[in-house]
Amino acid sequence: MRLPDLSLDAFRRQLASVDALPQLCVLGVVTGLITGSLMVVFRLALMVGAMLVMPYDDPEAFEQLSTGLRMVLPIIAVTVIGVLLWRQPLAARKIGVSHVIERLTYHQGRFPLRNWLNQWWVGVVSVVGGLSAGREGPAIHLGAAASSGLGQLLRLPHNSLRVLVACGTAAGIAASFNTPIAGVIFAMEVVMMEYTIVGFMPVILAACMGALVSQLVYGADPAFAVPDLSMGSLFNIYWIAAMAFGIGLLAGLFIHVSRSERIASLPLWWRLALVGALAALLAWCYPQVQGIGYDSLSDALFNRLTLDILMALVLGKLLLTAFAVGCGVPVSIIGPVLVVGAAAGALFGIAGGWMWPDKAADPGLFAMIGMAAMMGAVLQAPLAALMALLELTHMPHILLPGMLAVVVSCLTARQLCRCDGFFISVKRHGLHPLQQPLMQALSRVSVPAVMERSLVRTRRRISETQARALLEAKPVWIIIERSTDDKPTLALKAADLARYLLEQQEQQQQQEQREKQEHKAAPEDQREASDDNAAMDVLMDKGGAPGGQADVIAGKNVDRSPPPVSPAASSPDEDKEALLDLLEIPGQRLDLVAIHLQATLTEALNVLNESKVDGLYVEHGYRPKQKRISGIITRDAIERYYRLSDPSTA
Repeated sequence: MRLPDLSLDAFRRQLASVDALPQLCVLGVVTGLITGSLMVVFRLALMVGAMLVMPYDDPEAFEQLSTGLRMVLPIIAVTVIGVLLWRQPLAARKIGVSHVIERLTYHQGRFPLRNWLNQWWVGVVSVVGGLSAGREGPAIHLGAAASSGLGQLLRLPHNSLRVLVACGTAAGIAASFNTPIAGVIFAMEVVMMEYTIVGFMPVILAACMGALVSQLVYGADPAFAVPDLSMGSLFNIYWIAAMAFGIGLLAGLFIHVSRSERIASLPLWWRLALVGALAALLAWCYPQVQGIGYDSLSDALFNRLTLDILMALVLGKLLLTAFAVGCGVPVSIIGPVLVVGAAAGALFGIAGGWMWPDKAADPGLFAMIGMAAMMGAVLQAPLAALMALLELTHMPHILLPGMLAVVVSCLTARQLCRCDGFFISVKRHGLHPLQQPLMQALSRVSVPAVMERSLVRTRRRISETQARALLEAKPVWIIIERSTDDKPTLALKAADLARYLLEQQEQQQQQEQREKQEHKAAPEDQREASDDNAAMDVLMDKGGAPGGQADVIAGKNVDRSPPPVSPAASSPDEDKEALLDLLEIPGQRLDLVAIHLQATLTEALNVLNESKVDGLYVEHGYRPKQKRISGIITRDAIERYYRLSDPSTA
């Protein structure tokens, strides 16, 4: 009985395929535990920061601070962020969910370490410093980058890094909100932008593990308390739809302010000064707008806030958060968006109670639905918003009005305000790269799953005996190593070399027959090869004296054979043979450039298009002197895989 190969190399080879579900599930469990632990550490960092300035060590207790201190804190926060963050290169300043999506789109889910380290202190400073910021953005970035870092440490193929990013995202949301289902949907709907069975299962496991770690430390309670309410009369459906329309307009205002080119064109220190001044001004009158705001959200659900505070949360917190993002201050927006939506919903609920006191539901119910409507409209993620509503309230009966509100608000923001999701910026008639079917299909597989492994390597000029020795392994491609460095490596179809040698052999036989006819007149029938395989078989049947050995790869990842054939190493009999120039043999030849074994088919196709070649040789190894060629991948092989994987192209 043969035991399965349990080595890390075998694990990597299995992950390169599209159906590596068991291996991805194992990674999902590990990354969920890592992300959950990181979220516990991040929340502890928030508590340590609160211990320095906040009463009762509560990062939300801005109302308990003196007026002067809560006005000074945001000015100090933007100054620290400006001095420490803007001294770094532009690429190092990118953090949060937008950075996660960018790295997933254009870098196959690989994250730089400096951005990850910046996310730690910027997340703590922005929340404890009194800016309108949440902890969900840092949770997603920290979890996604750490999960991807594990994959890079293990040198896993890049198609698995994409799944690890989704696992870290889901676990971060689950550990922050204690909402594992919402974490899964958010990861697939907002970050990955696709739904696949292979993607869902490891992401679900990661979210479960992240939530479990968080619950072991902080308990199973949701992020904030909610009352037990019901809608009552169905008459409230009409007012809920009107509320959702208004929240959709607020979401459009939020996105347009955050993307304002006029704000972004201001000098850096002007922008930072304006953010600090606006935060200080609002903190003087309404400290509820500072920080995450979950305490204010809970008060809104229980109808404990006055009208002026609700108005301050709707307009003040919305504009402060959007203005900070527009000015380039990297704050997390998910928590503030929920608070703004709850406050707006509470205002509509109070207005409904004034107009229809006998039929209107409690304002807390409108606040619950409002936070989901705002989240769905800003992120353009209706399913994630509904799952968050369900898990945060534990009220299944609220889903019906919630579904209506989320759809109305999303449509209002998208169609009337012309806003895509906050984290996605695309042309009105285009798709984000992550949404394109071709990229989605090719990003799920790495090149080892498609490349041709049967090949041999040789030099440009070899003897006929050496050529026959090359073909003894029945390769598909022959890699021709040029002596000059300014030209790429070439690949020749092995069948073309076999056909050429067969033609030469037949010509020689014809010449011998003509010579015999002059003496004996006894012609022989000649056989012709009908196709490439026949040419190879005939050549092998006729055989040839074994010559120098070639560096042959036949279905293996690692190149273990001797160096390529050298004419100088030939035997004395072979030296008498005329050398064949493989560049002059008629047949199909491909210019080749290198690509790494970990690359996805998306990366391979991009390299083919940029280099304007039709083939790539796949390198294995990380040190320059130890790199080996593992196979060849062609444009035809990629197109063939896409046609087979997508039924719509069949």
